[in-house]
Amino acid sequence: MAAKILIVTGDAAESLEVLYPFQRLREEGYDVHIAAPSRKKLQFVIHDFEPGFDTYTEKPGYTWPADLAFSEVDPGQYAALVIPGGRAPEYLRNDPELRKLLKAFFDTDKPVAQICHGPLLTAAIGGLSGRRVTAYPALELDMQAAGASFRDAETVVDGTLVSARAWPDHSTWMREFLTVLRAKAPVT
Repeated sequence: MAAKILIVTGDAAESLEVLYPFQRLREEGYDVHIAAPSRKKLQFVIHDFEPGFDTYTEKPGYTWPADLAFSEVDPGQYAALVIPGGRAPEYLRNDPELRKLLKAFFDTDKPVAQICHGPLLTAAIGGLSGRRVTAYPALELDMQAAGASFRDAETVVDGTLVSARAWPDHSTWMREFLTVLRAKAPVT
């Protein structure tokens, strides 16, 4: 039986940051599930840069069904966790069920991949204190406030925590995460 990986997300997550790891990890042989506040069709978004804008723009992206609600997840059944970015982490960090899940992964030192605004979730449970991370560059102050040492790099690995800035960094992010996964939770 293949090791299970959990992706936690919600509406307004960045399409590429959910679907790329979902497909890449399945390609590698892992059983990947997506959890959200409830079982429903999620509406993802696309963030991109347009000339003349000071920040990214947001457009509707793909839709995708959530396999599970956060309240249905048994973290003991999963070998690792993926936390995509987009706007979803801004409101998901207030979900007590999700915070319990995240804490379970960090308490057992399971591999965690986070990208873009995803580290807002790990910051909400105190999971970044004393860690080296990267995130979307506009979150540098948030990461420092959470007690992390922020690096503006494609990917930062700190033990079992693998972080990346945004979807342009996917290849290094998943390569490093798969290195951690193969050591801690190999495909069987």
